[in-house]
Amino acid sequence: MNKNIIGRKLAERIPLSRKKVTWPQARAFSVHLLTASGSFLAFLSLVAASEERWTAMFWWLGLALFVDGIDGPIARKLQVKEILPTWSGDMLDNIIDYVTYVLIPAFALYQRGFMGEGLSFLSAAIIVVSSAIYYADTGIKTKENFFKGFPVVWNMVVFTLFVIQPGEWVSFAVVVFAGILTFLPINFLHPVRVQRLRNINLPIFFAWCAFGAVALVQDMQAYDLVKIGIAVTGIYLFVIGGIMQLFPNLGARSSKSA
Repeated sequence: MNKNIIGRKLAERIPLSRKKVTWPQARAFSVHLLTASGSFLAFLSLVAASEERWTAMFWWLGLALFVDGIDGPIARKLQVKEILPTWSGDMLDNIIDYVTYVLIPAFALYQRGFMGEGLSFLSAAIIVVSSAIYYADTGIKTKENFFKGFPVVWNMVVFTLFVIQPGEWVSFAVVVFAGILTFLPINFLHPVRVQRLRNINLPIFFAWCAFGAVALVQDMQAYDLVKIGIAVTGIYLFVIGGIMQLFPNLGARSSKSA
């Protein structure tokens, strides 16, 4: 049978959409592409981790964290969910977040092995399993946009352990403690979306990022002042959500006036 005839018959059977892609749709889809770029950053960080180039690995993870921080606000501003209802930005975000926040940091912790082979392996197992269960919970956000339970930001925890190097047993205790907190009804801060005390919390988060960038510039051999800065700002971000949970009026006036 003639190929042209076959082609025409197939074309008749397969309905082709004549709808044109609108500018709002193209713009909305570009936000999904921005989110998806995190998967390539994850790949680059995994390659670096497999070659034990820890500074490069954390640079790529840092860029992925930056993308994760800006794609949500852009998506909400452009109403991506309403314009492209059949494309799930949340699912795309969760897939990439699990890799960049959980899987690669766990692999790096095991690969580095500074807790010894046994504890490093056990720590990685705790991280990946507890985080997988956490991602399956659809009720991890409060009305104020706090996270319920430790929000599995293992990229930040593992980075802190790499820089400060507190010793194998302290490092293991940190992993176990954070793993337990994953399942407890304790609030943890979302530095961007939580309105209360945001004028304090957001600068402290940026300060942590700045100290982290300095540590990377110093090739993970950070000065003591930088280590102290990472530790102090990191502990603040770790505990402030629980403190604000205990004191629900803390910062309420400032958030209303803002």
